[in-house]
Amino acid sequence: MAALGDAPATPAAGPPRTTLVVITRNRAEHLLGNLERLQRLSAGVPVVVVDNGSTDGTNDLVRRYHPDVELVRLPRNIGAAGRTVGVRMSSTPYVAFADDDSWWAEGALNTAADLLDAHPRVGLLTGRLLVEPGGGLDPVCRLMQDSPLDEVVGVGPRVLGFIACAAVVRRAAYLGVGGFHPRFGVGGEEQLLAIDLERAGWDCAYTDSVVAHHLPGHGAPRPRRSQTIVRNSLWTAWLRFGPRNALRETGIQLRDALTSDSATRAPRFAGIGEALLGAAWVLRERKQVPAGIEAQLALLRDAGALCERDEAWK
Repeated sequence: MAALGDAPATPAAGPPRTTLVVITRNRAEHLLGNLERLQRLSAGVPVVVVDNGSTDGTNDLVRRYHPDVELVRLPRNIGAAGRTVGVRMSSTPYVAFADDDSWWAEGALNTAADLLDAHPRVGLLTGRLLVEPGGGLDPVCRLMQDSPLDEVVGVGPRVLGFIACAAVVRRAAYLGVGGFHPRFGVGGEEQLLAIDLERAGWDCAYTDSVVAHHLPGHGAPRPRRSQTIVRNSLWTAWLRFGPRNALRETGIQLRDALTSDSATRAPRFAGIGEALLGAAWVLRERKQVPAGIEAQLALLRDAGALCERDEAWK
């Protein structure tokens, strides 16, 4: 496990194969320290910071202290879709994502690039995410390790969900399916992208050999995150599942809202209500996945292995 004080990584020989894309909003203090860490542990990897409409001086501070970072200032917050802006700015075949509170272990991006070089049908790798301080394994990684889906030979278990700050994508595959949906914001946005990559013929796989770190709990609170996760789970189901499984997912969300404690009941119902308000555009964009992919999603749900982040409820 890479310690915070590790010496700089040695840049890989040859031109860079991977670009780091970092999205941020109003977390300048944490971003600046994390950029230093990212550049120290991933030496030679170009970094693109996409600022989602910050008002705390993020842009001036990044330009002052990290002039070698490519900075994109957006006029408003577009959430996870900001990553797509960064991917379009990159010129490398692969792109790794990071948040302003996450980083990649020394050598991790070279390992990921080697795997992607060797497996040209893999569109997305999601790695082992260690939660700091302490370095414990993120619980979602345990779900992915035990995925009931088939193995992507030479890489790891096939997944239909992932953790964005521990993911490396093939640029062409990501842009080919449109990237993160612009309406989803941040919170449960990953599953739709994984489904669309699989539908387009790309493999998504989990691997223990690529390691990232996450230090959550810093910066401004995110009171809407839990509401967004519910909304996006429903939108994903309504956009891609067949009628039976879409109805099943809706029932699960309603049941969870009705049986939840008083602290989580209101945001769950708010998420359901917000999802219903988007029903018109969902119906316009709806594209049901083939039966094979829907069977995989049902298998994940039955095994309790859908990669839904639950930290918003803690």
